[in-house]
Amino acid sequence: MSEKVSYASSGVDINRQDEALKRIKPLVRATKTPGVRSDIGLFGGLFDARFPEAKPILVSSMDGVGTKMKVARRAGTWDTVGQDLVNHCINDILVQGARPLFFLDYIAAQQLEPEVIEQIVKGMATACKDSGSALIGGELAEMPGVYAEGEVDVAGTIVGVVDEADLLPRLDAMGEGDVLIGLPSSGLHTNGYSLARKVCFELEKLQVTDLLPGTDRTVADALLAIHRSYLAPVMPLVKAHKLVAMAHITGGGLTDNLPRVLPKTLDAEIDTASWEIPALFRFLMAKGGLGIDDARQALNLGVGMVLVAKADQAEEVLADLHAAEEPAWVLGRLVKGSGVVAYR
Repeated sequence: MSEKVSYASSGVDINRQDEALKRIKPLVRATKTPGVRSDIGLFGGLFDARFPEAKPILVSSMDGVGTKMKVARRAGTWDTVGQDLVNHCINDILVQGARPLFFLDYIAAQQLEPEVIEQIVKGMATACKDSGSALIGGELAEMPGVYAEGEVDVAGTIVGVVDEADLLPRLDAMGEGDVLIGLPSSGLHTNGYSLARKVCFELEKLQVTDLLPGTDRTVADALLAIHRSYLAPVMPLVKAHKLVAMAHITGGGLTDNLPRVLPKTLDAEIDTASWEIPALFRFLMAKGGLGIDDARQALNLGVGMVLVAKADQAEEVLADLHAAEEPAWVLGRLVKGSGVVAYR
């Protein structure tokens, strides 16, 4: 007699998904904005396509948080990675001048844990509400055999809008002498975690509750620091046309991300003495034997966003940022070149 097989016996329990959905529905509904025309549970999310922008252009992006999820598992802290995911995507469209409209998530695991899913979505909802955007839909997937035991992964897609007049970068407006303005990161953000985990947990044998050497923070607090959003201090500068470009400093660091918004006739010259590399990065470099060139390409080294302003507007931009309590500084300048980053 052949063995009877059910979906649950094959490793997928619909009841866990139903319990997770029950937990996250009120969190999702709390992010509803005036443009939302649907409720959770439909096959597709609906959003009103009438925008106040004179010539609206939709801007979209998607990303994940990588192996930061493994640190969240070690620490038993999950709401931070939900905020990381949304804020990363917000910053990616912000650099083109866009404000976020709505967000969709994808959460996959070896086995869905409703309480973990609830905390992840709670973080997403917090970041959506803070940015005035809506968590409009998503997907939960339980996939034994694809993910190892205990593994959880998240990804997200954001859609925003920018008026054509505000669209960045403005390559034709950029020139020699334009000022690079740095905005600080809050930590690793969502990049470099394979390196960080190897150094902290394999080489140095640290526990998440230990103090990170050279700091007054635990390893968990340092590594799970939320990838911050730059929307609030930067969007007013976009609307006032005080910027000609921006770059979100993620995987690839300053070395690879700044060239994405440079014309081929200009280099970004970085003044390496203009800021102090935070203790977390110095620790990872020292204990991991990471040279400065590799570190500049793998990590943000304390610079999470770079703004480009015309020389005659740089002081005003800095004043606006400081008034918004943003500790911005002059990071460098544009010089004649071939579209790369130079350090001095």
